[in-house]
Amino acid sequence: MRAEAGLQEILDAIARVISRALGFRTVVVNLYRPAWDDFCVTTVYGNDDARVLLLGQARLYDEWAPLLDRRFERRGAYVVLRGDYDWSTDRVRTFVPSAGPGAGEDGWHPEDALFLPMRHTDGHLLGILSVDEPVSGRRPTDDELDVLVALADHAALAVQSAQEAADAARHRVALERLLGVSSRLTAEPAADEILRAVCSGVRDALGFQNVLAALREEGTGRLDPRAAVGWRIEEVAKRPPVYWQNIAGLIDPEFETEGCYLVPNEEAHRRVAIDREPYVSEQNGVGPLAWNHHWLLVPLRDAEGTVIGVLWADEPQDRLLPSQETLQALRVFANQAAAAVTAAARLNEVRFLADHDPLTRLLNRRAFVERLDGEVARAMRYGHSFGLVLCDLDGFKELNDRFGHPAGDEALQLFARTLQSGLRKGDEAFRIGGDEFALVLAEASEADAREVVRRIVERAGSVRASFGVASCPDHASDSAALFRLADAALYEAKRRGSGLQFVG
Repeated sequence: MRAEAGLQEILDAIARVISRALGFRTVVVNLYRPAWDDFCVTTVYGNDDARVLLLGQARLYDEWAPLLDRRFERRGAYVVLRGDYDWSTDRVRTFVPSAGPGAGEDGWHPEDALFLPMRHTDGHLLGILSVDEPVSGRRPTDDELDVLVALADHAALAVQSAQEAADAARHRVALERLLGVSSRLTAEPAADEILRAVCSGVRDALGFQNVLAALREEGTGRLDPRAAVGWRIEEVAKRPPVYWQNIAGLIDPEFETEGCYLVPNEEAHRRVAIDREPYVSEQNGVGPLAWNHHWLLVPLRDAEGTVIGVLWADEPQDRLLPSQETLQALRVFANQAAAAVTAAARLNEVRFLADHDPLTRLLNRRAFVERLDGEVARAMRYGHSFGLVLCDLDGFKELNDRFGHPAGDEALQLFARTLQSGLRKGDEAFRIGGDEFALVLAEASEADAREVVRRIVERAGSVRASFGVASCPDHASDSAALFRLADAALYEAKRRGSGLQFVG
């Protein structure tokens, strides 16, 4: 057979060669389907009546066992002669040729059957050849059986090669999709876009029709759906929330292969702590190699090994449990997803830190200067007013000296949260120095500024601060002058111990 021939073409050729070369009018190929644990008739060569009756018919693996009993075995073939097997108990339709029996004691009877197993090189069955209606009209001799068995062995190699070639082709597709996703990691900074590409790659390359990528929320552990194929992300988001702690019991070495966790359905239900499973599979099969409502998930981990999300795959197109090679590829896709999320987070952090303070997460001095200049320009052009508040912590140096910098950092973070909680909509808080902060209060009167400061002081608890306030354009019409006036008011408030000082 040509190396590029497809499996069905090979099966047709096997039946044709056996019929023409060895003299059997009817040849049937029963191909093993691991998804159903059965043998399906894929090819019927010769007798048209047999083709109509048998093509597409399936017989379970266990139903073949009585026919492949050792008592029927002759030289590697299985010869079931008339009267040796009770076909009336067989639930599957069988074909009995209309021709009469052959002459003599070795004549072939229409109720005789001859089966030739096709085995993989590791020993498991790939299929069974059934041959009937010998042109000679005789039952096969030992030499003829040897030829049939040898040809069945060669047929098995051809089937195995075709199946392995199909697997290799799928593997090549997986590699191509992986390279495609890899090339986008640096070009596409948005994590959700990369996650969508990963989900699509898993579907196209590995044959899972439904794929979901969810990220773990810090603090709550909630798994936030971010990208999906097969499932509509909007529908997934409407379902009851799933938390990492609910499914962490599935991450057990007992079910781990290549970093993926494949858990049988019943075992998964015993281990998850949710009222209703997120999804019920539809692409299920039967038998030991079939997908049957399994749960397949891959944790997404950052460089430190912390779980940052989950890649969930379901609905395998072939209805089979994934091979080790498939799980290897799935793990690599998951690594790509984790790398994308981590890279996007780092990029976002770099962008965030360009105008934010890393300790308090408030806007920094650079952002403050831009905002102040912008507010002054708008105030002068459109006749708007705004308030500038400068503040710093009282006794901050003594706090650091006495309790250390960690205590000082904690005080700064607490005060930053207090500032944010006391602001109105449209106001903004900044950290502009060590313990120095600034507030820009949009269209604020003196009374508005007093109210904002009052709320902050009430919520600050043990952290005490002083405040200086200036207004634009009432007190100054340029940024530098406004800042100097607010700073002078802050200094005066600290000198007097009054907590708050306005210009004028």
